[in-house]
Amino acid sequence: MEHALSEQEQIRRDSLQELLNLGIDPYPPETFAVNVSAAEIKQKFPEDNSLYQDISIAGRIMNRRIMGAASFAEIQDETGRIQIYVKRDEICPGEDKTLYNTVFKRHLDIGDIIGITGYVFITKMGEITIHVSSLKLLCKSLKPLPIVKEKEDAVFDAFTDPEQRFRQRYVDLIVNPLVREVFIKRTLLINSMRNFLNARQYLEVETPILQPLYGGAAARPFKTHHNSLDMTLYLRIANELYLKRLIVGGFPGVYEFSKDFRNEGMDRFHNPEFTQMELYVAYKDYQWMMDLVEEMVEKITLDLHGKTAIQVGNNTIDFKRPWKRFTMYEAIQHYTGTDISGMDEEALRRTAKELNVPVDPTMAKGKIIDEIFGEKCEPNLIQPTFITDYPIEMSPLAKKHRTHEGLVERFEAICNGKELCNAFSELNDPIDQRERFEAQLELGKRGDTESMVLDEDFLKALEYGMPPTAGLGIGIDRLAMIMTNQASIQDVLFFPQMKPDKRPI
Repeated sequence: MEHALSEQEQIRRDSLQELLNLGIDPYPPETFAVNVSAAEIKQKFPEDNSLYQDISIAGRIMNRRIMGAASFAEIQDETGRIQIYVKRDEICPGEDKTLYNTVFKRHLDIGDIIGITGYVFITKMGEITIHVSSLKLLCKSLKPLPIVKEKEDAVFDAFTDPEQRFRQRYVDLIVNPLVREVFIKRTLLINSMRNFLNARQYLEVETPILQPLYGGAAARPFKTHHNSLDMTLYLRIANELYLKRLIVGGFPGVYEFSKDFRNEGMDRFHNPEFTQMELYVAYKDYQWMMDLVEEMVEKITLDLHGKTAIQVGNNTIDFKRPWKRFTMYEAIQHYTGTDISGMDEEALRRTAKELNVPVDPTMAKGKIIDEIFGEKCEPNLIQPTFITDYPIEMSPLAKKHRTHEGLVERFEAICNGKELCNAFSELNDPIDQRERFEAQLELGKRGDTESMVLDEDFLKALEYGMPPTAGLGIGIDRLAMIMTNQASIQDVLFFPQMKPDKRPI
């Protein structure tokens, strides 16, 4: 059902009808050839004012100043804004001045998209401007952009309410040019990472999003039903187990930019739908993978910023190699003064209580350690830091440590107080893997809703033999937050998940 129109919306509908009455199609079907951008003109014209004497450009009207027989306006294309000068006698030669007097002055609005031809000059005020010789309406805007008006000028508000910005990203992109830059940088980040991996001959692949069993991480899944097969399916929480099947199949290195889904809480670091890049390379281990992560993220920073030290909130973070390294137990002892390395579950519960870290009865040893680390250590790790050698209870897919009993060969990179990536020397012993899965089933019986399920087909794949392998999962959204200096994951997602909008339409 169509909502009630505001006064401004009704005025635009009336203008639309007037245009139709004049025989002007407000949504013409033909193409409009563009041969220059606003940014190109502003960059090159000051150096050579003989350029751009026959241009064609299209954009959205962002403000207007009507001054009788001549007017100024500003249009915005994908590269920025530029001023235009519209003279009645130029665009309406002869007696009929309808296009200017009726259309441009009365029925074109801020937000309308127009195409113009003309030439570039510099006004007496020193502003680069397009002198319009022809003008065509390409799209009539029926909703006003968020503006406040002061006298004859239209000054755009910042459209800063986060909820409105996320719900109407299309408006956010129009009125907040810096938002566009965030998403351009996000794409450049992914391109940089992809180029880095392709240069090493790793194969980009695709694996199933709908899975009969969810696995590869400790998380709650979204569940759905396939009618034709009459079976329950899950949106993947990770693609790890499928990528490792490809390593079993003989590929030496595979990676995927994957959309993953976790049916968990939402905050400024978590969205139920998010993007990861997962990489698996045969005959490598977690020490090798740490070196690769350092090199890759340093390169991404240089590609995006031309330097390794960037501003993130109030901190200057430097991604230049090498990064600091702590074992998990070393980090906990460093930040709490307590050595937990020899503690059993009961001793860990007492320690958590002494440290004012909340735990509950469903948590086993690994979860308690994770809570202590997350509460007492992680927020202090601002510069990129590798945390290594996790307790075996926390990592059911990682290989046992080669020298330290009770640990696994795993690392996480922490930056700006949050996990950036997770990596293992991958467990390739099918018997050990089965025992780890069975231990996860026991945790599920205790009430752990994020425990892993037992995947028989994956175990079968391991029984055929998987070479020693290093695996990595790196959060693209978290990395984009850091590389674009954004405080919320919603700021780096075009269309983040939102609660239902209960306000009246």
